[in-house]
Amino acid sequence: MHTTMNSLKEMVDVNTIIGDPVQSPDGLIIIPVSKICFGFASGGTEFKKISSTKEQNLSEEKLPFGGGSGAGVSVQPVGFIVVGNNQIKLLTVDEGNTALSSLFDFMSKIADNIQNSMVKDKTTSNDDNTIDIS
Repeated sequence: MHTTMNSLKEMVDVNTIIGDPVQSPDGLIIIPVSKICFGFASGGTEFKKISSTKEQNLSEEKLPFGGGSGAGVSVQPVGFIVVGNNQIKLLTVDEGNTALSSLFDFMSKIADNIQNSMVKDKTTSNDDNTIDIS
């Protein structure tokens, strides 16, 4: 059981969920995103020797142990994060996973609005400092 748990611990890595980024020829960076599920079960028993009372007094034998363990792993691709051209997009593999996609779209809209308001504030402050000599 200890060996199985250590093997599972080694498999749980951030690179398993968020994959290594790949750069495309046009300059976009593509990052794969996956969903991972682990399952683990184990059990065991000691066998009991059936003997008469005379034999029990004569010897104390160590009883054999029987047991087993098992584990399962499921890796499912969720989508790809595409970074480039001053934007971030989530391309989902499954259309049923729209909540995460909506979150990324919402965050990109907020970032665009903040950037636009900063540009407007900067141009407004520059307009206030100009002196018209006519």
